[in-house]
Amino acid sequence: MTDYEQQLLARVERDPEAFRELYQRYFPRVFAYVAYRVRRREDAEDVVGEVFMQIVRGLSQFEYRGDGSFAAWVFRIAHNQVNQFYRRNRLETEPVPLDDLPEIQAHHLAPDGVLARKEQFAHLSALIADLPQRRREIVTLRFFGGLRNQEIARVLELDERTVASHLSRALGDLRRSYQPEEGTRYE
Repeated sequence: MTDYEQQLLARVERDPEAFRELYQRYFPRVFAYVAYRVRRREDAEDVVGEVFMQIVRGLSQFEYRGDGSFAAWVFRIAHNQVNQFYRRNRLETEPVPLDDLPEIQAHHLAPDGVLARKEQFAHLSALIADLPQRRREIVTLRFFGGLRNQEIARVLELDERTVASHLSRALGDLRRSYQPEEGTRYE
């Protein structure tokens, strides 16, 4: 957590603007993580709404425990809400149809390039879904939530070295299993 973030947390109970700033800092990362995990935009919006309601309710109990503790706390709430979503809905992770994938922001890509990026994302998404659960969770927290290994360790209540090992192995697994189509070039 930055000093500025600590100052925002100190002000949040008496200054709604401080919470708005925290919300703006964390919303994109939390939404990306949740959306990847629950797969449907409508469901992601509902889950993220509940995540931020839990944050509002629990802010007075949050206890600063060093750098990254607030991000870990926020993503622990998000992680728990995603798990609760799956318990309530008893859904299995399914591949996302290409039409449902988010638009990939790249103004320099032609329409066929955007489609190629969507296909690449769908392929990588399927490969991530095939990872063992713990590795899949670590990859999504790292690359969709933007958390560092130390923060992931706090969210999942693991040792930081365990997180690093799982992440390294997951990336190795993905590298070995990722085979782009002949003639397709992804950058």
